[in-house]
Amino acid sequence: MSNTSNTILGIITGAIVGAAFGVLYAPDKGVNTRKKIADGALDAKDTIAEKASEIKDTVLKMAKDEIVTLDDQVELIVSNVSYKTEDVINTLEKKLADLKKQNKKSQKA
Repeated sequence: MSNTSNTILGIITGAIVGAAFGVLYAPDKGVNTRKKIADGALDAKDTIAEKASEIKDTVLKMAKDEIVTLDDQVELIVSNVSYKTEDVINTLEKKLADLKKQNKKSQKA
């Protein structure tokens, strides 16, 4: 056998011997060990559910904050547009008044 084959055989043998010692010297009965594993899995599931809920709440809060920020920005834009519209109307009214004056002058002449 080559060195690689001997190494692989040694690893496999070690794993089998280690598993056998683990089963022989387990501190508890198999039923109890399986129950502990099941309880651990349930605890892990609960922990994951809690973390998922926390993440969901955080994401929702961030989304609400962004919506509020977006609402504020839209309100600011609408307000600015309103002021700009008022400026445009005032400018057009002045131009109209000037045109009326020019029209009166040209009609008199």
